[in-house]
Amino acid sequence: MITVSALTAFIRILLLGAFCLCPVLNAASGEESGSCADDALDFGFYAFFDPVSYSADEDPESEGFHRHRGYEADLLTALEAMQGAGLSFSRHPIPVFDDIWLQSASPEYDIVGGGITILDSRKRDATGEERVIFTSGHIIFRQSLLTRAEDEERMNSYDKLSSDLRVGALASTTGEFRLLELTGFVDDKGLLAAGVRVDTPQGPVIADGSADYVITPAGESPSLAERSALHPPAAAMPQVIYLGRDTGENELIDALQAKTIDAVARGDLGNQAAAHASGGSLVVAARDDKIEYGGFTVDINAPELAACLDEKINWLTDNRRIGYGQWVEHPTVFLGRAEIWNERPAQEN
Repeated sequence: MITVSALTAFIRILLLGAFCLCPVLNAASGEESGSCADDALDFGFYAFFDPVSYSADEDPESEGFHRHRGYEADLLTALEAMQGAGLSFSRHPIPVFDDIWLQSASPEYDIVGGGITILDSRKRDATGEERVIFTSGHIIFRQSLLTRAEDEERMNSYDKLSSDLRVGALASTTGEFRLLELTGFVDDKGLLAAGVRVDTPQGPVIADGSADYVITPAGESPSLAERSALHPPAAAMPQVIYLGRDTGENELIDALQAKTIDAVARGDLGNQAAAHASGGSLVVAARDDKIEYGGFTVDINAPELAACLDEKINWLTDNRRIGYGQWVEHPTVFLGRAEIWNERPAQEN
């Protein structure tokens, strides 16, 4: 029997024009893959990306720190509800975002998520060896600037940023990289512009325009590790302040409200949620036009698991026609899709 909540989700999906009873096929074989795993899978999730993936309690010592919340948490729960998928997850919080995508290649985790943008460079470790596979993109990201309401007009475009403004960022994120790219700190390969001064624990270093000074969404040159600030060589570029490495992006929001920084460069979904929670004191100003997709990672040696996850994720999202916006309006939308999967004829499962 389909529950009331599932029926509501079903009707909503119909209204969205996103419903299909046809089976989702494994792209490699053309057939449904069936069960994805024999045992529970260890899933590592980033603990500080509200509303996409976060811990119920920010305190690492609390019990709530191990409870997964957000869009990706609900997507996983729906995967577990799909009969015949063979999916169950033991969820483990990861507090540091740096190289989180590579953790699925470690013995601790089978799958890793947490609002991770799919990038080819993130498949490889520091030696260039390919270590992980990304699953199908299940969420769309854009980057933006969050600022105080009184500063919205002066920061409603990236090209308005200047050296008297301090923009906060979390290192090794696409929010950081797009800020640096759009304001001229780096080129599309991450090469840092000559004259940029970088504050590091070992003292300041000055980029000379060479390949010794690189920042990308997948990492940075060794000399730039644990950077705390970038100082621009030109007046038409902002200062960049790094916060939140160990405590997450809420440290950036706190600094913005305390007026120690003037804007936060990060994903638009998180910025929208922070603006809403502020009751109007914070607003989303500039928005990037570039579209990115987020997914999970698995070990390079587990292509069958990746393909099986893709099949089930593509069913739940109706091949990307159902996503974050629909989840916000109807948080049980993925469970509704799972129940529709379960109601199909047995031979289709």
